[in-house]
Amino acid sequence: MPIYWHRTTCLFFIAVLLLTVLPSLAEADDAKVDLNTAGSVELQRLPGIGPALAKRIIQHREENGPFKRVEDLMNVPGIGEKKFESLKDKIVVAPASKDKPEKPSGGNR
Repeated sequence: MPIYWHRTTCLFFIAVLLLTVLPSLAEADDAKVDLNTAGSVELQRLPGIGPALAKRIIQHREENGPFKRVEDLMNVPGIGEKKFESLKDKIVVAPASKDKPEKPSGGNR
């Protein structure tokens, strides 16, 4: 077989690989970070969030309970309106899961 056939085949497979892998990488970048579950590493993937600020976000969450809305992030020292504006499309506050099942109200006891 001619050598150009091998090159063409290799280039074809590389193109197919890139077309299948790149969209999944783009989706990973589009995934929003949940302020109530994210660890330090995940928070640091956000623009402008380094180790110190990630630590403050986690500390705020531990001391004050889960964030109720994304705007509550501005209660963390070091996050003002400007930084929040750059983050608001990349973060989410998922509804808190209930640890304990609710007891039925009223009963025949």
